[in-house]
Amino acid sequence: MICPVGADDLLLVRGPSSFLLVGEVHERFALCIETKDDEYCEGLHPGDLVCVSAPEGGSLRAAAMILLLVRDHHFPVVALPRGHPGSRRIPMVVSAAPTVTLSCEIARGTHPDQHLICGSAELAGLTLRGGVGTVTLDALPPTCTISYICVDRALVEE
Repeated sequence: MICPVGADDLLLVRGPSSFLLVGEVHERFALCIETKDDEYCEGLHPGDLVCVSAPEGGSLRAAAMILLLVRDHHFPVVALPRGHPGSRRIPMVVSAAPTVTLSCEIARGTHPDQHLICGSAELAGLTLRGGVGTVTLDALPPTCTISYICVDRALVEE
């Protein structure tokens, strides 16, 4: 399924109890990924995706803020080491790459590879591919819905 995405729109993929918020990268920048032992940067280009996964649901406003901090303000992403106790308290995770696949088999906040993001079992296997002005969704589960939210409205409404 190919979904058009406007410059001021975010794509919302909602499952019965979780969601994924997706925005398109508008300008080229280096996303810094911080790990326990290292820092590396991944180049992002217009048409790539920034995705925020909320495996247990939560605030769309908070997800939009996280997405915009990474996409528009180039905040770094932190990857905790496996087994870190803080990963249990992370309600939302972010990934940014040309293609992102949801997996329910990785621990939240511990996977530095940006092509994977932790998601709920109901969204597992969903793959998103960016393109300038479009997002392609593969393996969209039948229980999911797709909608759009305006960036400005997402920040003021809950």
